[in-house]
Amino acid sequence: MLSIIYPHRNRNIKRIERSLRSLQEQSTQDFEVYFVDYGSDKKLALEIEGLLKGYSFVNYVHYPTYHQPWNKCRALNSVIKHLETDFCFVADIDMIFHQDFVKTASSLQEQKTAVYFQVGFLNALETKKDKSFQEYEIDFRSTNEATGLTMFPVKALQSIKGFDEFYHFWGAEDTDAHVRLKNAGFEVDFYDKKILMLHQWHSSYRSKESKKLTKELRLSNAVKLNHQHLKYTVLSNATLVNETGWGNPLTRESYEELIGYTSEEKILSTKKEIIDHFLFHDLAMINHEIRSFIIKPHTKPKSIKDYLKKMLGKSQAHFYSLKEVNDLILMQIVTTYRNYDYTLEADITRNEIRLKIRKSKFHA
Repeated sequence: MLSIIYPHRNRNIKRIERSLRSLQEQSTQDFEVYFVDYGSDKKLALEIEGLLKGYSFVNYVHYPTYHQPWNKCRALNSVIKHLETDFCFVADIDMIFHQDFVKTASSLQEQKTAVYFQVGFLNALETKKDKSFQEYEIDFRSTNEATGLTMFPVKALQSIKGFDEFYHFWGAEDTDAHVRLKNAGFEVDFYDKKILMLHQWHSSYRSKESKKLTKELRLSNAVKLNHQHLKYTVLSNATLVNETGWGNPLTRESYEELIGYTSEEKILSTKKEIIDHFLFHDLAMINHEIRSFIIKPHTKPKSIKDYLKKMLGKSQAHFYSLKEVNDLILMQIVTTYRNYDYTLEADITRNEIRLKIRKSKFHA
């Protein structure tokens, strides 16, 4: 039995349907699917749940991480840590599978070896078409440098505590897992004898980066941060990660407690020393009680005294933009507070950032 895991967030129904339909048409049915929805918008999540009921091989779970950044690693780990099958395959919602994918993958299973697969990429026009696998025109093929879409021996992956949950947003988490498996004495092979998967086109993560504050949580230069962390993994010869727990997404109960909390909101301005104190003192003092913070732009008008200070070259007050505050908070969460219960919202209409946070029951 092969366990296929889909990590998912806010992708359109059509590409999900193409991918699942290609699994439904497999030449062997010796597989199961875990579809992990990590914080899709509520309306879309309901539509997806309805769609998945038409596929008997799918196990569906939805986590209410609407106000947390995308964390593919935690979504995957929430399944991996509990798996009892011998092998799992980390899928992508953009994949269309050849009818013999499961059959071929099963023939490659070895307890000491992970296998990742070459992929054929479709262009934007070809992606819109509904065809049989063989009829699609491939634009280009991946090389062994594209390390996603891997079949893992489950016990091997569990032995290194799954994927490193430091990695948020996009980039390097798959390569990191490969590196740590090799460091732990396992092998990683690249299968390129035949194209068994097609990748439906979509715009890149980097193309969506913005220098302005957006409702969707994004950290500037997240890809660079992730690749720097990968360098650390390589240089440190790491195997184990996630020292304070793994595979524990925000629960429905904790989400509702955070959202429902309205007491003792601390309002902060974007003055530099205020934000710096908040980042390096207030957050460090967080315990198992919910704390709520609202950050608004500094609104005090500049006085004649301020202009004179500027003319004379004297010290002046410095302020962060809301986008800078957004990035600073996300950096703290990714590096230090990712295992806490929290909701982070960038409210474009009110021009403010709201954070609610507490230590989770999984965090000592």
